[in-house]
Amino acid sequence: MAFDLKTLELFVRVAALGALGKAGEDMRISPTATTQRIQALEAELGVRLLHRTTRAVSLTPEGETFLLHARQILDGAEEARAAMSSSRSRVFGDLRVTASAAFGRSQIVPHIGEFLRLYPEVSLRLDLSDSMVDIIEHGYDLAIRIGALASSSLVARKLAQNPRLLVAAPAYLERAGQPASPADLRSHSCIVLGETRNWLLRDAMGTEVETRVSGRFTTNFGEAVTEALLQGLGIGLKSLWDVADHLQAGRLVRVLPDYSVGPDWYVWAVRPPNRVLPSRVQAFIEFFEKRFQTAVQQGTALPHAPGT
Repeated sequence: MAFDLKTLELFVRVAALGALGKAGEDMRISPTATTQRIQALEAELGVRLLHRTTRAVSLTPEGETFLLHARQILDGAEEARAAMSSSRSRVFGDLRVTASAAFGRSQIVPHIGEFLRLYPEVSLRLDLSDSMVDIIEHGYDLAIRIGALASSSLVARKLAQNPRLLVAAPAYLERAGQPASPADLRSHSCIVLGETRNWLLRDAMGTEVETRVSGRFTTNFGEAVTEALLQGLGIGLKSLWDVADHLQAGRLVRVLPDYSVGPDWYVWAVRPPNRVLPSRVQAFIEFFEKRFQTAVQQGTALPHAPGT
């Protein structure tokens, strides 16, 4: 019993979360059964795998070693199931995906119903967080990420462009005037996200101009930038998907529309390396790739506001 795949998967989840109860809850196993399974695994191996305290658990040195083997066994089992499946086109199983909060809410959540109707044998867990999650450590099948990717061993697939642009509320521009060139941004109130104070703009000829901006409001939360823009607090740099509805409704307008924002950003599907690609992951990637590309096409087709 100790070496059944579900017990190994449970052990990997305990190692990732540092908590027996949370791991059991994720896998729909009762607290008592969770403890019993881990104890049986330790008894079978003849070693202690976990240090236990009242608040958390951590791996012993033996647990660290066994974790590597447990992951290899689970990866091998997944590959074997895919290879021996009588119907390679069947899409089934539990799917764990993580994405940023704002992007997930606006670009993924609205399509979940359609995805699950298309694939009735798939169960989806979508975790939304603005923190950069270690998908291997936390057991995710896939992460949807935006921007420039850092070098890593993860497998990345480009799903769609992520156009960015400068926008502001009409009321702000009526009060402060329209900038005519990137240099004019220095005299405007700009809403800064994090420490991104150097904005890189590219004209129609491909010439790049970097301008250092400043303003009275700085935040580490992208949705707060959007709210500040709507309140007329200044000019902001936003992804098109995040403000397309506001542009369409006229609540925001483009600033310096003849310039594009650099460097180029993309929407990526990122997954663990050296694993077979399960049909459910492939289905999710292909389904949302089409939705993301459609969203970009519809957004870039928006007309410029009068006077821009």
